[in-house]
Amino acid sequence: MSSPQNSVAFGAPGIEPRWTSSAKEGVGTAYHTSCRVWFTLSHGIVNEIYYPHVDQPNTRDFQFLISDGETFCHEEKRDLDHEIEYPERDCLFYRLTNSDPNGRYRLVKDVLTDPHRSVLLVHTRLEILDESLRGKLRVYALLAPHLAGYGAGNSGSCSEIGGYKLMHARREDVHLLMTCSSGFLRRSVGYVGFSDGWQDLMHNFKMDWEFRSAPDGNIALTGEVDLPDTGPFTIAVALGRSYQSSATKLFQSLAEPFAEKCEGYVRQWQRAVINREFDFSSDTSDDGGVYRLSRCVLLAHEDKVFQGAIVASMSIPWGETKGDLDLGGYHLVWTRDLVQSATALLATGQTGTPLRALIWLAAIQRPDGSFPQNSWIDGTAYWSGHQLDQVAFPILLAWRLHKHHALDLFDPRVMIVRAAARLILRAPVTAQERWEENCGYSPSTLAVVIAALAAAADWGMETGNTQAAEFVFAYADWLAAHVEEWTVTTNGELVEGIPRHYIRINPADPNEPDPHADPNTQMIQIANGGGLHPARNVVGADFLHLVRFGIRPADDPLVRESIEVIDRVIKHDLPQGPGWRRYNHDCYGQKENGSAYDGTGVGRCWPILTGERGHYELLAGRDPKPFITTIEDFSNQGGMLTEQVWDGPDLPHARMKPGFPTGAAMPLCWSHAEYVSLVRSRHDGVCFHLVEPAYQRYVVNPVPNRFEIWTLRHPTRRMSHGKILRIILAEQASITWTTDDWQRTNKSQTLFQDHVNLWYADFPTNEWPAGSVFVFTIFWERDQRWENRNWQIDVI
Repeated sequence: MSSPQNSVAFGAPGIEPRWTSSAKEGVGTAYHTSCRVWFTLSHGIVNEIYYPHVDQPNTRDFQFLISDGETFCHEEKRDLDHEIEYPERDCLFYRLTNSDPNGRYRLVKDVLTDPHRSVLLVHTRLEILDESLRGKLRVYALLAPHLAGYGAGNSGSCSEIGGYKLMHARREDVHLLMTCSSGFLRRSVGYVGFSDGWQDLMHNFKMDWEFRSAPDGNIALTGEVDLPDTGPFTIAVALGRSYQSSATKLFQSLAEPFAEKCEGYVRQWQRAVINREFDFSSDTSDDGGVYRLSRCVLLAHEDKVFQGAIVASMSIPWGETKGDLDLGGYHLVWTRDLVQSATALLATGQTGTPLRALIWLAAIQRPDGSFPQNSWIDGTAYWSGHQLDQVAFPILLAWRLHKHHALDLFDPRVMIVRAAARLILRAPVTAQERWEENCGYSPSTLAVVIAALAAAADWGMETGNTQAAEFVFAYADWLAAHVEEWTVTTNGELVEGIPRHYIRINPADPNEPDPHADPNTQMIQIANGGGLHPARNVVGADFLHLVRFGIRPADDPLVRESIEVIDRVIKHDLPQGPGWRRYNHDCYGQKENGSAYDGTGVGRCWPILTGERGHYELLAGRDPKPFITTIEDFSNQGGMLTEQVWDGPDLPHARMKPGFPTGAAMPLCWSHAEYVSLVRSRHDGVCFHLVEPAYQRYVVNPVPNRFEIWTLRHPTRRMSHGKILRIILAEQASITWTTDDWQRTNKSQTLFQDHVNLWYADFPTNEWPAGSVFVFTIFWERDQRWENRNWQIDVI
C-alpha cells in the first residue's frame, strides 16, 4: 500500500518515548569548536546525537534496516554481529562492521562528524557476500529524533531542496535534516510503535508506507537508500536553529568528498596528540591504548561554547528504561567529576582544558562559595544538594594548576577564598557525601576538605598572607585531629577480631548536626533502598582518600585494618582482577536477575575503586601495575570504561558476564580519569593526587592541633583543657560569656580575618581551671540583636 502524497501518519502521538542503552562503545566529535555535534555508539549503531551543546541529546538512535523484500528484515543493533575499530591512532574516528550472522552480507560504516560543521557523517559500504542476494537487498535508514532532549513533541516531514530528498524533524528551535548522498527512493515519517518504518518493514519486509508528515509526537524517520551500483554512500544528519541553517550545513558538507572530511577530522585530533614526554605507554599493559583513548574521551566531553564545562558522561544510565521525565542523565556537570577529568588531563600534560575548567567553575560559583550539586553546561543548577567535597575540589584544581605554572593570567584567589570560607563555616558535616546519598561525617569528604584547606593555606604562605594562612591551617588541623573520632567505630561487627575500623559515614543532620555523633551507636538509612543499619557495620573504601591526599600514612595500622575489613566485605575477585563495591547494602546497580536498576537493585563493583586502590598500593610502596591492567581489562570492545561492572554469576539471557559493563553509565569520565591519573602516578612513583603541604603537615612532620573550633553549624559541647577555643562566625559579633555560672560576665569582640572574610574570637582554656563550663551568647553588631540563646561547652 502507498500513502497519498500529503498524508499524515496514523497512531499519534506514538508510544511513550524511551532513551537507549547506556552501554556505549564509542563517543565522538570533531576537535574543532566550529563543529557543535557529538555522537555516541553502541551495538554497532549511532545512539544520541548531541547539539548544540554536549548536554543536549537530540536522537534516540540511528541505524539501518536491511531486507531482501521477501524472507527477512534485519535490524542492525539486534540482528547483526558487531565489530568496532579505530582506523587512526589518537582519534575518535570509528569503523563499525555489522555482519549477517549467516555470512551473507555486511555493512561497513565510517562514523565521524564534519570537522567544521554540525553534521554527522556515516559513510557506508554494503558488501554482499552471498551472490543470490545481489540486486535483492534493500537498505533503509531509520532515525528516531528526540530533539532538545525530549522524545515527545517532535514533528517530522519529508521535504525537497534542489532535487535532494530530505527528511526533516523539528522541535521548538532545533531542526534536524537527514539525507543520503545517493538519494532516497522512498521516505516516510511515522509515530513510533504504530506507523514508523520499523513497524512497516517488519510486517512484510517491504516499505509500503510513505507518510509525508507526523506532527507533535514520538516519531521516526525512514528512508530507503538508493544504493549505488558500486562504492559507498553517505548518510548525513545536520542540526541547526532553523531549517535553512541545517540545510546549508548539510549541503556544504556533502559538497566535499568524504575522504577530505575524514582527513581533516583526523588531522584535528592528531594535532592534540599527547606530547612524548607524557606518553606513559610503558606503564600500561596494552601499549598505551586505553590511556591515549581515555585522554580523547575526556577531551570530547568538554562543551565547545561553554568551554571548560565537562559533562560526566554522554549517557543515561539504564536509558532504555528512562523517558522524558529523566532529563539529566549523566550529561550534566558535577564539580567533582569535572575536577577529576581536568586533573587527569593535567596529568597527561594538557593544560588548556584544565584551566578553562577552573575558569568555568569560578564563573558559576555562588556568592556564598558553594557550587551546584550538578548543572547544565551554562551553570544552571539541576539538582539541589550541597556537598562539601564539591566546594573543596576547585581549590585543589587551582592549586595544581598553580604548581604546574598553568594559570596564565587568571587569578583564582576570590574563588578560593569564597570556597575556603564556605568550608570553614559548613564543615565537618556534609549534606551529601561523594555518592550523593547520605549526610554526616564522611572520611572521603573530610580528606578532600582538609587537603583543599591545606593547599589554600600553603598558597597563602607563598604570597605572604601569613596570618590568613595560619587561620586556615588551624581549621584544617582541627578537622584532621578529629577524623578518627568522627568516622571510626570501635565496636565493628563485620570481621571477627577487627572491631576498630573506618566506616562509610557517620550520619548527622547537616542543619543541626550532633557535634559528638557516636560512630558506634548511629543508625544509617541507605538512601537507595538498602535499609536501616548500624553505621558501624556499613563500610566503603572512602577512607583511602585520607592516604591519597596526604592526611594519613599508608602504613597507619587503622588504615590497614580497615582495608582488611573492606576486602572481606565488599571486594569481588573478577576474571579481570579485583573489584570493590561502594559499600555493603548498596542497592544502586543491576538487579540480581540482570535486569535494569529501577530504583531498586544491587550495587556493583566500580572500576574507579580499583583505581583508587591502585593509588593506595603505590603509596604503600607496591607496584600498582596489576590494577592498571585490571581497569584496562574492564574496558569494552570500543575501549570505553563503565561506571559499574557485573560481579554476579554469568547470566547469558541478560548479557551479564562477570567483570563486564552493566547498564550503568558508560563511558564514565571519572573512570577514565582515575585510570589516566593512576598511569601517571605509576610513572612518577608518586600519587598524582597527593597534596604535598597536607602530607608534610600531617604525615612527615605531624603538627599538633592547638584549637577546638566552634561554629553555628557545628556547636561543639565539650573540649580538652589546654586547647584554644576558637569561635568562628560569618558576621561581626561580640561574645558575652562566663565560666562561673554568670557570677562574672565577660565580653569579647570578634576579630576580622579579612583575607577569608570571617570573624573569630579565641579563648585560651589553659587559663581556666580544668572542669570549667564555658557558657556564652552572641550579639550581632550589624543587626544590633541578641541571638537569644546560650551555648555551653564543657572543658574537660
